[in-house]
Amino acid sequence: MEQKKETKPDAQTIKVWKQHLRDEMDACFLYDVFAGLEPDVDRKEILAELAEVESRHVDRWREMLMAYDITFKVQRPTLKARLMAWYARRFGSEFLLTQMLNEEAGEVKSYLALHRSSTLTDAKETALVLAKESAMHTESLQELTGSTDEPWHKTESGGMLGNIVYGFNDGLTANFGLVAGVIAATSDLSTILVTGIVGTVADALSMGASGYLAAKSEQEVYEHEIEVEKEEIRLMPDIEEDELALIYATRGIPKDQARILAQEIMSDPERALQEKIQLELKIGEMHTTPVKEGWITGLATAIGAFIPVAPFLFTEGMLAMWISFTLAMFSHFAVGAARSLFTGRGLFRSGIDMFAVGLGVAGVGYLVGKFLEHFMFGN
Repeated sequence: MEQKKETKPDAQTIKVWKQHLRDEMDACFLYDVFAGLEPDVDRKEILAELAEVESRHVDRWREMLMAYDITFKVQRPTLKARLMAWYARRFGSEFLLTQMLNEEAGEVKSYLALHRSSTLTDAKETALVLAKESAMHTESLQELTGSTDEPWHKTESGGMLGNIVYGFNDGLTANFGLVAGVIAATSDLSTILVTGIVGTVADALSMGASGYLAAKSEQEVYEHEIEVEKEEIRLMPDIEEDELALIYATRGIPKDQARILAQEIMSDPERALQEKIQLELKIGEMHTTPVKEGWITGLATAIGAFIPVAPFLFTEGMLAMWISFTLAMFSHFAVGAARSLFTGRGLFRSGIDMFAVGLGVAGVGYLVGKFLEHFMFGN
């Protein structure tokens, strides 16, 4: 790599390379600081080895830049890295090791993307080597932090029942505040009904569209992560085998048997991909679609939004207002209690919290309505 290349990479590629050089310099600096602070001999040795490998990464990027006759400043740790070191010296490195695990995870994805997209042979080779070494770094950091999953895969999902509860809650709270404001401004039944029904439809369409887009985005994330995993199995089979063996071992399988099982699984790339999808990415069979999730979320929102409006279809005046208020507040308590299934809080406390939120939203809506009626529309 000492010989100068005739063709320079474009400006964006150079920017990416320099960013990688800065990141590797920061990592080298931080691992060295963490190693100096670590009292445990084994952990200190791991951190010192990580610092040494990161130092080689720095040298590799410097060589790459010089090979293409690209000028760059002598790299020093960034302000962010120096602040992290200051924190570690005063409060310990446990929290920051988790942050470094995420940083290494980001590097794995970034280097794999660089390997796929680069048209320069030496850049592709460098990216693949560094992706593998960064993946091995995550193994070391997982040992230090007690984690087992590959952290560069993020595949969390809220679930259909959660969407129903939150959609219902959004419709109920938003339209209750809207109806309360209109009631404060006017007693005209038709105005209250038109506003409430239009609010119901608009909120349902908005939440339905949001539910559709969220589900579509989640599906795209799953597809992307599966493609990344497939690429990792092709490019880094040895590291993926280690990961699989570690997962089996953490589930109680003796280490020797876990290794044999991992080797057997990795001999078939398709089987290996399915195993990694289930055990590591935790992506199961899809039981819904973006369209289905969108209309169910929209319907739940519409039902919640219609509750404070419904009494005005059958009665009017103060009776309708009190029935609307009672139904809405009871529903707020009920949806708050239902949310406790997802938050883990006590049923009654969660219900009371939601009751207070509903009362607050209605109060603010009522005051806004009164303000508009008095100062803008009053005679």
